[in-house]
Amino acid sequence: MPKLWTETIDAHRAAVRDAALDATARLVAEHGLASLTMSQIAERAGIGRATLYKYFPDANAVLAAWHERQITTHLSQLAAVADTADPAVVRLKSVLQAYAQIQHRSAGHHSSELATLLHRGEHVDHAQERLRGFVEDLIDEAAQAGDLRDDVDAGELAVFCLHSLTAAGAVPGQDAVHRLIAVTLSGLRPAR
Repeated sequence: MPKLWTETIDAHRAAVRDAALDATARLVAEHGLASLTMSQIAERAGIGRATLYKYFPDANAVLAAWHERQITTHLSQLAAVADTADPAVVRLKSVLQAYAQIQHRSAGHHSSELATLLHRGEHVDHAQERLRGFVEDLIDEAAQAGDLRDDVDAGELAVFCLHSLTAAGAVPGQDAVHRLIAVTLSGLRPAR
């Protein structure tokens, strides 16, 4: 097949897939999870139901793909925040602030039923490991530079930070998010 044809087909497939994922997110936000059907997704995406079935076997598969795309986007955002020439402690602070904001923005978007369904996939475990390792590396680098405590394992501190800042999804406003970030960062200061 000619290269242009292949690129056009690939672009079309990506556009159809993205339209289905976007439609699913909107439908769940508007009507909840219980009423989600493949027919609704296809109609909202502007594609035929048979076409949708070529991409996904059922509505749960569409939801899982949407969630995986969200997680990938969030990880990319965090990596971009850390992609500077700043010292590790500055990059870590930026990453933790961005993570807390993601948690805060995402909290109201999921019912407990949807969160339970979406957070039990292998993609979630892989993303959590990647995020934990990413934060652990920043903590380790900052500790070696003398900017953070080194009396606690960097892996344990990474878990502490991520669990602490996940709570940003349950606080009422930006002031509370900023206080939570400050408290978390204070736990990383070198022991006196």
